[in-house]
Amino acid sequence: MMFAMLDDAATVNPPLRHVIAALVTNEPGVLSQVAGMFAARGFNIDSLVVGRTENPDLSRMTIVVGGTAAVLEQVRKQLQKLVPVVKVVDYQDVPFVERDLMLVQVSTKTQAGEADKREEILALVTLFRGKVVDVSPDRLMIELSGTEEKLEAFIELVEPYGITELARTGVIAMPRGRQSPLARRRHDEAAALGGGGGSAVDDADLPPG
Repeated sequence: MMFAMLDDAATVNPPLRHVIAALVTNEPGVLSQVAGMFAARGFNIDSLVVGRTENPDLSRMTIVVGGTAAVLEQVRKQLQKLVPVVKVVDYQDVPFVERDLMLVQVSTKTQAGEADKREEILALVTLFRGKVVDVSPDRLMIELSGTEEKLEAFIELVEPYGITELARTGVIAMPRGRQSPLARRRHDEAAALGGGGGSAVDDADLPPG
């Protein structure tokens, strides 16, 4: 009976992927405060990226977390309590663009030691609109940007060739520009059908940019 109840709860509140943007002041220790808050409360961070903005006094922190709507609400509340945090926005109900950047070293040698897999790898790089940024006798370094799903798909395809090294920046995100009334209405209708329960966040509530 207990297992059935747990299954029903998971069905009602399935885990979701949330992208959160937080504007924080440029001062020492901000990242450690945010990371410490997540660790202390047991929140799982899939990705956390901090970078400068057009305002020299502020940085944009992009956080990807997994969990239910209740977990997301707790994350927002706890972030807003931190003194260096100026603004917190969840992109769940806002059309946005996200990108993850990856550098990956892929071996071009076969088991026999011959470098004859280069053309096959280059074909995949072209297909995924990537770029070769370094060439050596036995490997290629590839630069690729896009959504997490795109990068994961590329990794899966080149893994059989042999990935010797891989580095990723994590997700950055930015809301799309103002939509036409028709596009905004369609988005709101889709959100209502999907259980979003409300219109998109007002542009004034979004981080700059």
